[in-house]
Amino acid sequence: MVKMGILGAGKIAGVMAATLREMDSVECYAVASRDYDKANAFVKQYGFAKAYGSYEEMVKDSEVELVYVATPHSHHYDHIKLCLEHGKHVLCEKAFTLNEKQAEEVFAMAREKGLLLTEAIWTRYIPMRKRLDDVLASGVIGKPYMLTANLAYVVGDKERIAKAELGGGALLDLGVYTLNFASMVFGDDIEKITGSAVLNEDGVDLQHSITLTYRDGKMAALNSSALGLSDRRGVIYGDKGFIEVMNINNCEGIKVYDLERNLVSAYDRPEQISGYEYEVEASVYAIQRGETQCLQMPHEESLRMLRWMDELRSQWGVTFPGEA
Repeated sequence: MVKMGILGAGKIAGVMAATLREMDSVECYAVASRDYDKANAFVKQYGFAKAYGSYEEMVKDSEVELVYVATPHSHHYDHIKLCLEHGKHVLCEKAFTLNEKQAEEVFAMAREKGLLLTEAIWTRYIPMRKRLDDVLASGVIGKPYMLTANLAYVVGDKERIAKAELGGGALLDLGVYTLNFASMVFGDDIEKITGSAVLNEDGVDLQHSITLTYRDGKMAALNSSALGLSDRRGVIYGDKGFIEVMNINNCEGIKVYDLERNLVSAYDRPEQISGYEYEVEASVYAIQRGETQCLQMPHEESLRMLRWMDELRSQWGVTFPGEA
């Protein structure tokens, strides 16, 4: 059983904690916050063993094996390094870092130290990803030519979205999911990536539209917003039908339609704790085998997603404090 620590005690950390306590492969061991009282309350709520009032204290605990980093995007780079420097395996929330350069550095560090470092982009790990792969491979919709995907929540007023100093914007928080969806379905051999965005007064995007054009002629049209609510659907268009993915952020089901738009098959999501358990299980599996990355989300894939987002931010004129 792997002893886990959680770095950060916010909302997403709570979802992970509630998931971990239902799992047999990990032990809910430690939680760290910059506020000890907050960490202690978190420990009592979710049944962890230890609370720490600083991140540095927790990573010095020799019992902690795997750390889940659940802090704002702006802090991921420093917190990953802190964990690796103290010999901890790391599962870090998306967006993995602010940019590709930061990710390259910490991945190299993890390889040098022989430690697992992987991105917690849960859609890469869930069983429905394999189901979608199988449906596409069956040829039921023929040759796919285009996909659309959207993800939008009314979260534009939240600091983690609105402030550049926290690595904010819809792209790193929401668009990362649509980009990953396109990558999982169509791959990564793109000819060009273009987009347009609406920025707030702090210079980060609150909504955007992205087009990926692939070298083989496929296209992906992706939309995300932190201002309005969307249906979160993905649709893959083929020459013999189309596939509808219900909720690209945590696939609830897959529906397949023929050329007459008749529903020909449907697949429901299997029972799960929260969906976070799969990235944890993958991390434990990799640690047990001495791997420094997870098969479901290799380092190169995280780097590619950041490369795409770096390019889009460059087009939009979005920079974060400290970036050149």
